[in-house]
Amino acid sequence: MSGIDYSVWDHIEVSDDEDDTHPNIDTPSLFRWRHQARVERMEEFQKKGDELDKGLAECKRKLADAQKKTKELANSATDDAKAELSKAQAEEKKLKKEEREWEKKIEEHRREEKKMPWNVDTLSKEGFSKSIVNVKPDPSEETEEEKEQKHKTFVDKYEKEIKHFGMLRRWDDSQKYLSDNPHLVCEETANYLVIMCIDLEVEEKHALMEQVAHQTIVMQFILELAKSLKVDPRGCFRQFFTKIKTADQQYQDAFNDELESFKERVRGRAKIRIEKAMKEYEEEERQKRLGPGGLDPVDVYESLPAEMQKCFDEKDIQMLQDVISKMDPTEAKAHMKRCIDSGLWVPNSKAISRLTLFGPNSELLINKTAAEL
Repeated sequence: MSGIDYSVWDHIEVSDDEDDTHPNIDTPSLFRWRHQARVERMEEFQKKGDELDKGLAECKRKLADAQKKTKELANSATDDAKAELSKAQAEEKKLKKEEREWEKKIEEHRREEKKMPWNVDTLSKEGFSKSIVNVKPDPSEETEEEKEQKHKTFVDKYEKEIKHFGMLRRWDDSQKYLSDNPHLVCEETANYLVIMCIDLEVEEKHALMEQVAHQTIVMQFILELAKSLKVDPRGCFRQFFTKIKTADQQYQDAFNDELESFKERVRGRAKIRIEKAMKEYEEEERQKRLGPGGLDPVDVYESLPAEMQKCFDEKDIQMLQDVISKMDPTEAKAHMKRCIDSGLWVPNSKAISRLTLFGPNSELLINKTAAEL
């Protein structure tokens, strides 16, 4: 019985169009950009082919005109025609050379097309109007809660092993570790590694993030290959390592491009997380500063007239009294009410009013009774 030749699959460019991103990952369609990039490359390649065909057609048209002109001049007996004949023949010769160059470029383009790896977009072109395939029915779709619980259970059990895989560097080491731990070849591992990358970037452990990012893309490539071949990923990860270790420059470049794009997405997501955390922290600090009337002392201080601000800056109670006495009573009352509501001023004989600011003089203490105002 003759064996099946699987070498045809060596030139398949796997796709991530149907990736299911785990709900714990705070970025939508994390790997969908890869399909978009591939489609753009295909469109660019097709555009180049169209331009070559158009260039050859234009060259042929000019050559036909030149040949017609040469024939007409050759049949003419006038002196002017004889003088123009040599120029027309030179132009015809030039266009024939250009025609051969265009044909050579088109032939090279077709050879490149044959060498291009297959992908789901090229494999799925209709070949028959009807086909019947026995396909194993998909299991019932998991709910978001079930997916989340599945992820949590898996991570609780294998977190140490996943982290170890994330720290590996060499292809051979990664392949051996997955051979010893095939249960790690799954979506849960890829999802955990993504979260791990973002956490490391937030912690400013940039070099470590880049290392784990490499292993994240390794796992994602394996899962993509499994989807393309419709097999269990545990049964094809060796095929991926064989491919990547013997890959041509084009395949290596594709892997590296995906890795760089993924790292940029991680940096962007980490930046958003940091900004969100800073806003939450600032809001918490603001809530702590709020006075008895619910006003922020910093906001109230910044809204005071410059003369009143100077009194607080210099901790000069007498100056504050003088400024208030010169103000319109209604305006002075409004400002002092806001100072009381924010906690800048506590109107009783034994109270200490506190102004919280940022900087070296962060606290201004003012002792004064309300009656003295």
